Amino acid sequence: MSSETGNDVVLKLTGVEAGYGRIRALNGIDLEVRRGQIVALLGANGAGKTTTLKTISGLVRASAGTIALDGNDITGMKANEIARLGVVHVPEGRHILRGLSVRENLELGAFTVRDAAVKRERMAEAFRLFPILKARQHQDGSLLSGGEQQMLAIGRALMHGPKVLLLDEPSMGLAPKLVLETLKIVKRLNRDEGTTILLVEQNARLALKLAHYGYVLEGGSIRMKNDAATLRQDASIVQAYLGD
Repeated sequence: MSSETGNDVVLKLTGVEAGYGRIRALNGIDLEVRRGQIVALLGANGAGKTTTLKTISGLVRASAGTIALDGNDITGMKANEIARLGVVHVPEGRHILRGLSVRENLELGAFTVRDAAVKRERMAEAFRLFPILKARQHQDGSLLSGGEQQMLAIGRALMHGPKVLLLDEPSMGLAPKLVLETLKIVKRLNRDEGTTILLVEQNARLALKLAHYGYVLEGGSIRMKNDAATLRQDASIVQAYLGD
């Protein structure tokens, strides 16, 4: 992937702390996502990766620090307000709504869009990116295969027109072939559509091949950060996350 990206910071976390009750999950997170980048967030289970995404999107409230979108403080805003500003979260597990068709699931992604023409354009774009969704648009979305549901979850997020797309474990539960196909979709969204992405992905090796920059979380703190190519060559990262 080309290293040419925008130089402006679209999303910035400074000293962010968050947790669940008395349990602190994040300990002063500093993180930047520049426009046009894929940034990978790596770490073992329980390191705080999912909590970071949830805190950015407002599902978990930050207890300290600031979160800024395009330089504007969004810390403490409600999740629906943050979504309206363009931070769109695709959670782990996809959350396709049973009983709703593929088209209806996609339409839910445009809940903040009032312009009918824009909705039609984005639906057409989703169908262009994911032709299988167009073919199955009247089928119950929950009956799609795992890979197709992931396409639907991403397509639903794109209906919103995100400034930043937060992807939490998009390959989880998929067969190896579908993992590659799903991450190719992520790469294509960034390369061809210019989508800015903060990616949590269990397959660290593939994530760092896609990403421009990476952060490694450990115990709710940033242990390491660097451009993705450098992280791929770091002996400690290779041993801990990438295998031999």
